[in-house]
Amino acid sequence: MCRNPFQSIVVRAVEVVYAVEEALRLIEAYRPPPGPFVAVPPRAGIGHGATEAPRGVLFHRYELDPAGVIGSARIVPPTSQNQAAIEDDMRAVVQARLELDDDALTAVCERAIRNYDPCISCATHFLDLTVERS
Repeated sequence: MCRNPFQSIVVRAVEVVYAVEEALRLIEAYRPPPGPFVAVPPRAGIGHGATEAPRGVLFHRYELDPAGVIGSARIVPPTSQNQAAIEDDMRAVVQARLELDDDALTAVCERAIRNYDPCISCATHFLDLTVERS
């Protein structure tokens, strides 16, 4: 088991190769169904599911009214589930690199966060880091 989050990019590369191979296999094996869909009448109810997402498992839950209209929805993305681990790693990263100036330390922290969720850092500089050295 790899305990270094900076090595996760290697795992992602392996997953990408596997995903492409699997996608090609599915496309080659696909046969169109005889009908386009199954009619499902609308009704009230609650549904939930879990879907594999690029950064982990995405949990979702929906409540429908009698007309089948969504009345409420709750989506729990992988980032929310990883928040405690991200914060723990940030504390460890900062403690191990306090000798760096604030700009360099911010850059290291941004890289560590991207290992969990590259989508957090859509902007070039997204982290406002304040370090109190004592």
